[in-house]
Amino acid sequence: MGGTDVTDGWDWRQPGGAPTPAAPPGAGAPPAGPPTTPDGVHQGSATSPWWSDALADPWRDPYAPAAVVVPGPVDGAAEPEPVVDPDAPGRPTLRQLLLIPLITALLAGTLGGALGYAFAVRGGAAGGPVLGAGSAEAPALAQRKPESLAGVAQRVLPSVVTVRVASLGGTSEGSGFIVSADGYVITNDHVVAGGTGKASVVFNDGSTAAASVVGQDPESDIAVIKVASATNLRPVEFGDSDALAVGDPVLAIGSPLSLANTVTAGIVSALDRTMQAGDPGGPTRYYAAIQTDAAVNHGNSGGPLVDSAGRVIGVNSTIKSLVADGQEAGNIGLAFAIPINQAKRVTQDIIGTGKARRTVIGAQVGGTGAASGGTGGVRLASVEPSGPAAGAGLRAGDVILRLAGRPMTDPTDLIALVRKFAPGSVVTVEYRRGSSRQNASVTLAADVK
Repeated sequence: MGGTDVTDGWDWRQPGGAPTPAAPPGAGAPPAGPPTTPDGVHQGSATSPWWSDALADPWRDPYAPAAVVVPGPVDGAAEPEPVVDPDAPGRPTLRQLLLIPLITALLAGTLGGALGYAFAVRGGAAGGPVLGAGSAEAPALAQRKPESLAGVAQRVLPSVVTVRVASLGGTSEGSGFIVSADGYVITNDHVVAGGTGKASVVFNDGSTAAASVVGQDPESDIAVIKVASATNLRPVEFGDSDALAVGDPVLAIGSPLSLANTVTAGIVSALDRTMQAGDPGGPTRYYAAIQTDAAVNHGNSGGPLVDSAGRVIGVNSTIKSLVADGQEAGNIGLAFAIPINQAKRVTQDIIGTGKARRTVIGAQVGGTGAASGGTGGVRLASVEPSGPAAGAGLRAGDVILRLAGRPMTDPTDLIALVRKFAPGSVVTVEYRRGSSRQNASVTLAADVK
């Protein structure tokens, strides 16, 4: 045929090129190829006898040399991006690139540690188990209602004062409370007894003021002093001691053992608890008192006993104790207050006339009813002519069983209970004469002293 066979000794050639004889297999070194790159890739040239796709020709002589032609740059094509020295001026150095993430890591670690500690402490997880139920909201300040014990104490405390009286034996200290905007203060007689008539008061905020004794009634254990320069004073609100019931909550406020602004809580333990008190050689004091279990100690004397509405219903006056005579007594839950109805009446008398009236029944007691063969009550030893008892038909030897519904078992009961009432009060008396029981209405009177 007219074609050329691969065995004729002629090789493939680039169209338009001159024929090149093929070297027989194994005959010497292959002809020098075009120049190559350092990677071993042949670079094409305009004089290369081989076209770039010769290696892909399935009919080529496997022993013939071949070259891969890499085309050169095309005119108008984009220039390759230049390589810039990373250490050139104006660009961050390697040290800077390493320092930035290091500082960021340190800051992140510090912040994370602080937040973790705060959350651990807040949640109770620092060094131990979490205690209590968590809350998504921060706790708000406690809002105490005005009728709560805390609300009552906050309202009454500005009206309570510490009373100090100088005497030859030293300084007597007790409590008191403001009863008028112009500076009158109620306290106990035994707080100011033996003094020079001069006193000082310490208010709730720690400020002090001079005061003077206006008057005192040893038998009722009530005294009145007046602050010399009274400004912005807040008087207490009075309650009704006759309206109390056993079990009512109460607060005792004062300065026990010089601890000013002390508040203790309790209940009314008993009413009309008749008591006889007084120091040796001094006047005998009789109380138809309010008994409470609120903690009361030395220094509470003269301070207010208030109800759950913050109204004063008594004047703290005395306590019962288990210590022997001459020893320091302390609270054992048996405290006694003068009913405020009685204390208020005595205070008004002292402010108005300088002395208090004493309520009497116009009879002398001579012992218990057992002395006359009975089983209870208080026997009248004598009855004053034209006195309240005589006007009601009572006689000497009669045994008073009840007064205003309260049973009489001891002479102290009759005296203390009569003094609780105001002069002019009408009380019902149940008495025994012989073997019969009778009732009488007695109009109590004021002593003529």
